[in-house]
Order: sequence, then C-alpha cells, then structure tokens
Amino acid sequence: MDNREKLLEQLTGVNSSKLNYYVELKKRNEEVLKQNRRLEVLHQLARDINIDMSIADIVERAFSKLPQTLPCDFFGLVTVRNDKLGLKALMPRDFCRIDDFPAHSPSLKVIREKKAGIFNLPPNQLRHVEISNGHHGPLRSLAVAPLFKRDEVIGALIVASVNSSAYHPDDLSFVQHLADQLAISIQNARLYKQVSRAKKEWEETFKAVTDPIFLIDTDYNVLLHNDRLPQEMVESWNEALNNKCFSRLHGRDEPCTDCPIEDIKRRGEPVFQRWQTENGLALDLSYYPVFNEERQLVAVTIFLKDVTQKTKLEAQLVQSAKLAALGEMSAGVAHELNSPMTVIIGTAQMLSRELRHDGLGEKADVLADIITCGLRCKRIIQNLLTFSRQDQLPVTDTDLNLEVERVLSLIQYQINRSQIRIVEKLDPNLPKLTANGPQIQQVLTNFLVNARDALAGVSRTEKRIEVSTALRVTGGKTWAILAVKDNGTGIEPNNLGKIFAPFYTSKEAAKGTGLGLSVSLGIAESHGGTIEVDSSPGKGSTFSLLLPVDGHG
Repeated sequence: MDNREKLLEQLTGVNSSKLNYYVELKKRNEEVLKQNRRLEVLHQLARDINIDMSIADIVERAFSKLPQTLPCDFFGLVTVRNDKLGLKALMPRDFCRIDDFPAHSPSLKVIREKKAGIFNLPPNQLRHVEISNGHHGPLRSLAVAPLFKRDEVIGALIVASVNSSAYHPDDLSFVQHLADQLAISIQNARLYKQVSRAKKEWEETFKAVTDPIFLIDTDYNVLLHNDRLPQEMVESWNEALNNKCFSRLHGRDEPCTDCPIEDIKRRGEPVFQRWQTENGLALDLSYYPVFNEERQLVAVTIFLKDVTQKTKLEAQLVQSAKLAALGEMSAGVAHELNSPMTVIIGTAQMLSRELRHDGLGEKADVLADIITCGLRCKRIIQNLLTFSRQDQLPVTDTDLNLEVERVLSLIQYQINRSQIRIVEKLDPNLPKLTANGPQIQQVLTNFLVNARDALAGVSRTEKRIEVSTALRVTGGKTWAILAVKDNGTGIEPNNLGKIFAPFYTSKEAAKGTGLGLSVSLGIAESHGGTIEVDSSPGKGSTFSLLLPVDGHG
C-alpha cells in the first residue's frame, strides 16, 4: 500500500496521503485548463488581428476575448509621445477619461522599470481616472505590462477590475504575453499604414499626371494606367478584346512590328518614338524599363504625350517661314515686273492716242489689246504684292468674294492649263468679315491646289472645280462659307481622320509636304471657324471654310 501511495504521488505530484487529494488534483487541472484557454486566446488574437485594423479595433478585439481567462472591467493602451503618456485606446470606449498621468501612476512605474506589475490601489491614488456615468467604479486592481518595440518601451497595457485583488502574480505572464502580441500587431498596423499612405500618395501622384501613363509587363499586359487617355482613343481602348497593350492602344491581335518593348528586352535602355494615330493625333511615346533587385526586366513604363497642337504649331511655323520667303521673292519679282509693265502700258496708250489722232483707228485697235493685256498683268502683279505683303494688320474688314477673285487671278491659269474648268458661284450679298485677307487667300489656294491634284488622276469628260460663297445659319449663329468642290478621286473614309494631321499626305514626296490642310485648319480656328470635308471615293470632295459673321455670333 505504501508503494502504491508513493507511486500516485510521483505520477500526480499531489501528496496522496492528504484528505484533499481530489481537491488539489481538480485545482491543478483547472490551472492547466486556464493556461490552455489563455494560449488559445493568444493564438486566436494573433489569427484574428489584421494588419489593416486600427489600434482601437485591435484593443476592442482583445477586450472581447479577455473575460474567458481574466477579470477585466477596463482594458487600455497607453503610449509614450514626446516623453508624455497618453491614453491611446480603451474598452469600453467611453469608460473613462485620463487627462494626465501623475508621477505615482502604475503605468509610469512599469514603463520606467520595464517590468510588468500588479497594483491594488486605494481609490484616492486613481483620482486621475475619471470614470464616465453608466460605468461601475472605481478601479481597485490593475495588471500593467510594458509594450516593447525591440528594447524600447513605447507604452503600457492596462488590464483593470473594480474588484480588489483581482489579479495574482501568475497572471502577469499572460498579461505580458498579451502585451507583446498587441505590440507586434500595433507595429504591423503602423507599418501597414505607412506603406498604405506611401502607396496612396504614389497612386494619387500617378493619377494626377495629366499625360497618360501605362505600366506594361514583359508579356504586353497592361498592369496599371492613370485613366488619362485622349478622348479619341477611349472608344478603341474600351472595345479591346483583351488586356494586351497592342490590343488596347493599337487595336491589333498581335504585337506590333518593331515593338519598342522588344527593343528594351534586348538592350535594357529607354526607347522614344512618335506615333501618328488614325484619328490624326500626333503622340510622343517614351518607354522606360523597370528592373527588380536582380536587375531583371519586370515591366515597362510608357509615357504618352499628345503633341498634336505642338506639331501643328511647328508645321505652321515651317509653312510661315516658307511663305515669308516666297512673299519676299514675289514682292521683288512683282516690283521688277511692275516698272516695265508701266512703261509698256504707258507707251502703248501714247501710241494709241497718236494713231487715232492721225486717223489710223485700225492700228490703234491693235494697241488696245496690248493695253488690256498689260492692265491685266498689272492687276495680277498687284494681287501678288497684296498676297506677299508683310505689313498688313492681322485682321481687317474683308470682302470674301474679292479675296476669291484675287486668288483666282493668280492660280486660274495653272488650273485651266490642266484642262480643268473653274465655275464661280459667289453670293453678291455676302457681308464683310473681320479676317486676315492673305491668310484666307492661303486657305483657298490650298483648297484649289488639292482639288487640281485630285483631278489629275481621273479621266472625265469634264474636269470641274466649283468655287462658291454663301451664308449659313446654324445653332443661332451666322457663318460665311467658302467652298471648293471638285469631281476628282475623293478621299477614302479611313483617311478622312488623317488629312488634317501635320505632315500627312497622300501625294508623292516631291508634290506635297502634308502641311497645307494642317495650316489651313489652324488659320480657320484662329478666326473662330473651322473646316468641313465631304468626300465620296471616286466622285469628288468638297472642302468648306466656315467663318463667323460679325454681329451674328
């Protein structure tokens, strides 16, 4: 029997000779169960607390689990900031208010000593804790544990009860483990917030950039973009069948020929190119490689800049420079021709008067033809001088019909020489406009030259160009219309969106620069107007310059 009692004592750790054997065994089992529950609470908290939770949410989650293992009427988190303590979070959230922590407060003692402690204090030592109405108080027992960030104490965890002596020394280990778990969770939450803030700032900066930006992976997938596409590209972007960049940007089913991304894969260096869209946009594309820590290419950043207006201005400058040079030459030629023409006309007029005075009327009639042709040449020279004049005011009262006549007097011979008939349908009641006459002549000249070239490649019984002026009232506005209509080759529908793009031309390199219509549109828009195009392939085209009429806009 003695050996049996000793064996039981060794197995259970309880003196089996005592009468309270079963009581002590039950107590030991309860301690084991309590420790298991506490471990389960710590494990569940570690699993339930997410990095995106706020500190208040973390405290609330921990408070909801504590009653399973520990008396808890108040659960608070105190942090150190600028060498002062502050109540960062608490549960219940309206339990109390602490404006200042006195020198004898348990939290300061724990933080100074870096060691958890149990405090059973009289109410007068917790006067700084102002308990709100609706909650029981005062607090009588506290278990306080320091919060560590590596070796630095950043605050304290307070578990408190309104009951006296609610906590025992063996509870401190659990409270410290709980404090350590919360400290880790809080640090993770703070780091997550910092990363989230940095990510948000980066995304806001990314989206604030006015030019389109794309992040493309090495398999051509669009990973990210800032929703800044030009309006002309939105429809094709949304209609793409997949998320590949060649489908989104170019409407293609396979990678583009000479794709810059392939060039970056080979050389690992930025690539720059200019892209002319079917809608007439001029876009500068910059491709920059994105590398990982091992200097492996993982993505490509594409910056897209709309330079359509810039290109138009550059085109206008090029054309203006050419016109200025042409104007100077024309003015010089016109002045050189003007003097001999004056002598020819004057001499012919003097001879004509002498012949008629001598009764030789028939010979005088021959001279009349010389005088008429000379005056016509003089008018052409005068129109040439007007067209090339550099000192003219930007805008003035302009007779649209008169500008048409001036242009036709200069260019009609070239067009008629191509066996093309010019038909004029000018509205005699057209009011004067505030416009730049030479610029209007420039637009009309371009229309006529394009119409002539469109008729060069067709075989018709009659090649015809019709020049007309008229008034149109649209949307409460009155517009003067200068239209040039031909029965030439016409324009294919898929090319209509390109014709105003700078440097786009369907002509041979020696016959066109692709600047005419681009500059003409710029002139129209600078006058508050526009250019309309109506074309049917194989039948012909009509180009119309619309200008607002003063007092009717």
